[in-house]
Amino acid sequence: MLLDRLQGVHSLIGRLLYGTGMRLMEVMRLRIKDIEFERKEIMVRDGKEFKDRVTMLPAVLIDPMKSHLQSIKRQHENDLRTGFGSVYLPHALERKYPNAGKEWGRHPLRIPSCI
Repeated sequence: MLLDRLQGVHSLIGRLLYGTGMRLMEVMRLRIKDIEFERKEIMVRDGKEFKDRVTMLPAVLIDPMKSHLQSIKRQHENDLRTGFGSVYLPHALERKYPNAGKEWGRHPLRIPSCI
């Protein structure tokens, strides 16, 4: 099977595409706050016809997703320590939420094993 030949993040992307019905750009735009582990749901934003929708998060992908997020969170923390790791925010948002560009997520991650 093709998915068995993929490794690392490519395997996770392929399995998300196959298991959720998401399109490639929907997977690539996925954000931390869009993943709801307890309800096993993924919020797909600006999908086809620019509509939002909810799709299932297959149980088999929960542990790989958590593991991936743990490693990315470590990378983000290292980037912040070295002066990187922030994202551009429009001026008004940057004034209103001065740390938002460096935050890991807008709300706490619901990944108990990460914390």
